[in-house]
Amino acid sequence: MNLTERDLRVIWHPYTQMKTAAPPIGIVRGEGAGLFDEEGKKYIDAVSSWWVNIHGHAHPYIAKKVSEQLFKLEHVIFAGFTHEGAVELAERLLAILPNNQQKVFYSDNGSTAIEVAIKMCLQYWLNKGDQRTKIVAFKNAYHGDTFGAMAVSGRSAFTKAFDSLLFEVEFIDLPNEQNIESLKSHISHLKSQLACFIFEPLVQGSAGMIMYEAEYLNQLMAHCRQENVLMIDDEVFTGFGRTGKRFACDHVQVQPDILCFSKGLTGGTMALGLTTCTQQIYDAFLSEDKLKTLFHGHSFTANPVAIAAALASLDLFLEPATAANMQRIEASHRQFAAKIEHHPKIKTIRQTGTILAMEWETGDNTSYFSSLRDKLYHYFLAEGIILRPLGNVIYILPPYCITDAELGYVYSKIEQALEEI
Repeated sequence: MNLTERDLRVIWHPYTQMKTAAPPIGIVRGEGAGLFDEEGKKYIDAVSSWWVNIHGHAHPYIAKKVSEQLFKLEHVIFAGFTHEGAVELAERLLAILPNNQQKVFYSDNGSTAIEVAIKMCLQYWLNKGDQRTKIVAFKNAYHGDTFGAMAVSGRSAFTKAFDSLLFEVEFIDLPNEQNIESLKSHISHLKSQLACFIFEPLVQGSAGMIMYEAEYLNQLMAHCRQENVLMIDDEVFTGFGRTGKRFACDHVQVQPDILCFSKGLTGGTMALGLTTCTQQIYDAFLSEDKLKTLFHGHSFTANPVAIAAALASLDLFLEPATAANMQRIEASHRQFAAKIEHHPKIKTIRQTGTILAMEWETGDNTSYFSSLRDKLYHYFLAEGIILRPLGNVIYILPPYCITDAELGYVYSKIEQALEEI
């Protein structure tokens, strides 16, 4: 019995209708941008395995550091204890984040990093005697799958079964030249009720790689600062180079109050979440009153092995070669976009940093449930490429180590699909 057959007997997969889905592919090893199945077939991981892998699979440097850590300390409770890795990672990240970020709170994935941020904001106002409970978020947002993260995400098929249980959120349009003043007015009208504004900077990933301009995000953030509205910058997806800079917040001048990280944080090696905040937010929880404590934590908070992976990934991320690879991919994407943008089957094409998204013309509106999705997904799998379309939106989001040859192969197969499908 092969791995796929064994899987089907015991596993329930995420985002998968198990009744109709094709059997999963058994992967036995990874190297660079490639994943290899039980038959030895190579798949180019052009989506970084759900956007987490930034340095390539089974990277020897990360593996070495993780192995070394396992022989020193695998875990310790993080309430009342600390360890070298947790302190070092916090120190090193704060040194390259906006300078208003002063404290690091560890968790274990992107959704929990968001949950921590939301709870920080809500309790911040409660601790200050000014209970604000309303949150502003963008329409079509996606911030995770736990209940708080779902609540601040756009209402969709993903949340439908739970909509009646989610707290109220004020959803606004993405900012642009036409609507920025009305959005500012809306914020001003609600300011006395607003606990915070949460946003995906520059790119709404799960919504179909919807992109918007830093200029108008900066204006909206400046207005929130003026109106004393706390800001949560969700960098779970965009952090660690995806937008062409180290962090998406580097594209704007206004500094957020809170930042959330996961995915690329460990180079895609294992789960880790992290939320940073300002001294102002931290100080609101300092009190002789124990009820003002932030009552949040996870059994594997600040896990030393995951942090060893994050430190190793950070070493690689800060190497000049990584920045050069990011620039190489960004330039390659631009050239390819220019080549195919006028193809009759391309409705729109958009790019931010190493993210390239192509919206396929279907004659209907863009939809996550477009029947085209499965055709494209299986077409590319047969060609040895992992591209997981968001409905009729194909995107390329590769590890930074992808070779020019591999990237060229992905482009060529997209061109081929444009003629054949």
